Amino acid sequence: MSAPPSVADESRSIGRREDRRGLSWRRVWPAALGVLVAAGTAYGLGDARDAAPVVVASGLVYLAAGATGRRAAAWIAFAVTFALIGLDKFAAVDALPWLFALAAVLLTFGLVTRRTRPWWAFPLQVAGMAAFGALAYVAVQLSPAVGGVLVGAALLGHAAWDLVHHRAHRVVDQRFAEFCAVLDVLVAVVVVVLALRS
Repeated sequence: MSAPPSVADESRSIGRREDRRGLSWRRVWPAALGVLVAAGTAYGLGDARDAAPVVVASGLVYLAAGATGRRAAAWIAFAVTFALIGLDKFAAVDALPWLFALAAVLLTFGLVTRRTRPWWAFPLQVAGMAAFGALAYVAVQLSPAVGGVLVGAALLGHAAWDLVHHRAHRVVDQRFAEFCAVLDVLVAVVVVVLALRS
């Protein structure tokens, strides 16, 4: 016959449950933030091509981390791009030229300072920015249906980019890559649905 649990055993058990709750929140907050930002991005989206700045921003945040050699730069760049996209959405400010201008500044900074290790990380982010930027630019020139599907495909492509960086644990923080992947996939789904209905 086993002895009844002691007060010490019960308090240890309660402590473990509290630790698990704390750890689980630490594990899920990037995805939860991705869902929240995706909802805000999708809110009021009429034309699927209007999500093209999100594609450019996705490349730009990685370029910021690559150019500076600091993972935290991705979060700072995200805050800046989020503000620009918000102005685009609510104040009729075209975010695309501003995002491309920021990318040019980061490219110049990265070339001048050469802070990134390993050496190939920065050129890889430049290539990513160029590809995602070109897709977004082309998408806004096309019809709402075709352009919207292209924006959705670019976002899904960037979600794959996020997963590769998450697994490699390079350039950006893994939490950032997870947040960005959730955001990209959810916005891509909304955008493609909108495009196919137009």
